[in-house]
Amino acid sequence: MKKRTVAVLAAGLFLFGACGSPKANDSSGGEDAKTIKIGGNFELSGATAAYGEVENDGAKLAVEQINKDGGIDGKKIEYISKDNKSDNNEAASVAANLTTKDEVVAIVGPATSGATKATLPNLTKAKVPAVTPSGTDDAITVQKGKVQDYIFRACFQDSFQGIVLAKYAEENLKADKAVILGDNSSDYAIGLTKAFKKTYKGDIVAEENFTAGDKDFQAVLTKIKDKDFDVIYLPGYYTEAGLIIKQAREMGIDQPILGADGFADEKLVATAGASNVNNIYYTGHFSTKAPATDKVEPFVKAYEEKYGKQPSSFNALAYDAVYMIKQAIEDEGEATPAAIQKGLDNLKDFEGVTGKISIDEDHNPVKSAVVLGLTNGKESSAETVNP
Repeated sequence: MKKRTVAVLAAGLFLFGACGSPKANDSSGGEDAKTIKIGGNFELSGATAAYGEVENDGAKLAVEQINKDGGIDGKKIEYISKDNKSDNNEAASVAANLTTKDEVVAIVGPATSGATKATLPNLTKAKVPAVTPSGTDDAITVQKGKVQDYIFRACFQDSFQGIVLAKYAEENLKADKAVILGDNSSDYAIGLTKAFKKTYKGDIVAEENFTAGDKDFQAVLTKIKDKDFDVIYLPGYYTEAGLIIKQAREMGIDQPILGADGFADEKLVATAGASNVNNIYYTGHFSTKAPATDKVEPFVKAYEEKYGKQPSSFNALAYDAVYMIKQAIEDEGEATPAAIQKGLDNLKDFEGVTGKISIDEDHNPVKSAVVLGLTNGKESSAETVNP
């Protein structure tokens, strides 16, 4: 059943300490440095640890491989990973510590949009660039019409996902009527909803909201059960989405359910129950069934050897983020924050495992997307879509 497709919490401006840019000749970069220090700012505990942990694994694999292959211009990477505890203020604090105390030349992470936005003031003050693997909120890289100089991403943004899913509903699922069940507590879900509604040409017959942490969705699902609709659009994370899928299917609601990359965790199926996970589709950044480049097979093999399981899109995105930083250093011939920022700004035709990436003027990657289909909890369809 292969289908054809057509193409994260508002952050406080938390400033921590006196942030200065690392010196060119210290241990974090420059000609006299013995290592190149790269930081990891990830959700290793707390509510969104499922994302941060796997991204940290992907980043560690990339660092291990780069060092095994001789490093970058003969220098090994020293990877310094810290836990932001799935807390926005803590993410800002970690960014400050990595840039001042540890004097890293670049950072990978955070995983979520709210945490990533919280780091921006400290990244900007320290003039140290970061690449978020999966922070998809449009407002991460552009705020009030101004491009944020020190943040880049390896993933496509929410508006792109919302557009893809709206067109998928219309063109692939032939859905003329949609119901939206959205998380109204996160910028991630709000942005996805906005993009879908702007693009979808069918009728939205109902729009209901929930809040992160909710467990019982019976009342919301009862409101929509007897309505005439063809698809449910569910922008949110796997935590609530898994419960909604389970409860919806148990109530006899069997219409297709569309979601974004927040579905991309094995806990979605574990929560919903594999037998309930049918007719589920979501945007992804990577699939072993739809390899974007020749780098996919070696990456999958290396990941399986190290971790004993197949990689997810979040592993792949963090892996690409580290290699994007490596490419920026090599392109500029210098491992300083300023050189890396310039190299990322000018990154073109980078061959990653999630596709060929060129950074646009808004610091977003121009790359392909994948819409994945699930049947009995297993990936049953996947197709790469070029922008």
